[in-house]
Amino acid sequence: MISDITFGQYYPSKSVLHRADSRAKLLLTFLMIVFLFICKNFLSLGVMVLVTVLAVIFSGVPFRMLLKSIKPVIVILIFTALLNIFYTKGGDVYFEFWRFSITEKGINNAVFTAIRIITLVVLSSLLTYTTTPTDLTTGLERLLSPLNHLHIRVHTLAMMMTLALRFIPTLIEETERIMNAQKARGADLETGSLIQRAKALIPIFVPLMVSSFRRAYELAFAMTCRCYTGGEGRTRMKQMKLSGRDFALLAICLAACAGVIVLNIFFNPVI
Repeated sequence: MISDITFGQYYPSKSVLHRADSRAKLLLTFLMIVFLFICKNFLSLGVMVLVTVLAVIFSGVPFRMLLKSIKPVIVILIFTALLNIFYTKGGDVYFEFWRFSITEKGINNAVFTAIRIITLVVLSSLLTYTTTPTDLTTGLERLLSPLNHLHIRVHTLAMMMTLALRFIPTLIEETERIMNAQKARGADLETGSLIQRAKALIPIFVPLMVSSFRRAYELAFAMTCRCYTGGEGRTRMKQMKLSGRDFALLAICLAACAGVIVLNIFFNPVI
């Protein structure tokens, strides 16, 4: 299960999305997520799904990696689907027992919500798969640079995000190593009641926390020794520049957003 966590991982490639400007990818991802929640019917949602499929094709990311990113949210998908199926009333009634009933609108809502969540996860995963943590935080810092006039330390926030993304794979590897060591000592982490399995995780969380604090202290000490003082007056070796590729991606996303608005107006909503 730990190995299925792919958040923050980067997949190296030379695809169209990999070569796009990180600022454009951040803005377009945010725009797509907003309009994903604006969708009110299957036609408008289908437009967003189509754009997501095209993004997957242009990204060059293997399909198995996208499945790994979806796997951790399967429980959420099942839970929300059941809630929509049994507690949404409207349309033809297919099954009814006591206070529970399965209706046409309930099934439509369940399918609609599941597709929306999967699309959301895929879009978010593509952003980290196609952008290195350094480019991601640099783009975020550039986009938030106007906040510097409000005396908000944008560079510090970006640096914190860089370090967090950088150490996610490291912490996952550390957790797997500790779990394997505990299993080798006879620890049972997969059987028993929920409370017993939660108690069995204590020998994993304690050394993981100790290791994380030690790693953070060593990193802070190394940055202090190198006289790190923040982003004021710093220059960058790699300069960001928008290209025709970025404007083409922007045009596609804007066309999709316009299609969502039109379809929402002329067709009945699902939810």
